[in-house]
Amino acid sequence: MNDEGVIGPEPAGATPIEDEDLAGLIPDFVATRADLNQVEFENIVKALPWAYRQAKAGPDRVLSYRFMLELHRRMFGDVWTWAGSLRRRITNIGVDPSQVAIQSIQFLDDARFWHAESVFPGDELAARIHSRLVSIHPFPNGNGRSTRLMADLYLIASGSPSFTWGGSRLDEADAGRAAYIQALVLAVETDDYSELIRFARG
Repeated sequence: MNDEGVIGPEPAGATPIEDEDLAGLIPDFVATRADLNQVEFENIVKALPWAYRQAKAGPDRVLSYRFMLELHRRMFGDVWTWAGSLRRRITNIGVDPSQVAIQSIQFLDDARFWHAESVFPGDELAARIHSRLVSIHPFPNGNGRSTRLMADLYLIASGSPSFTWGGSRLDEADAGRAAYIQALVLAVETDDYSELIRFARG
């Protein structure tokens, strides 16, 4: 952290990292947003082989509450002590903290049913998985990255290629992130996922 006790501004649409969250930062050399992005990226890369192995077990494995928690823990457990733990404070987006667990469980139950009954095409269900879990916002931070990966793992588990997400890491405040946020907001507000799917497959 720098002298102000912060690591720099979040990209547009990101959940601010509060002091209580920063208290859980594990690497003691992180001083800037770029440092944090790098250590988180490295942790995520480390988690991918495990995540891809889980996807081989099929959509029911990926679309489970326990898997959602474990995925977040593996993606961020080298960086944050609270990785894999549910959000306990009100944030700029997301349901009330008291509703996080029940709404996550209910949605993932719905998603498994939608998959089993082919209610939505695969790409649309993957987009819905991402957007709904982002709206719930289960974790203090890392919601976008973990739920994008959940969407990708669902696709892989279903025998489809994962999304490209516009070919961007989406953790930088650039045109790619702006287009992604616009498409995500449109999907949440209108229940029309076509633009989000176009971006994700771009």
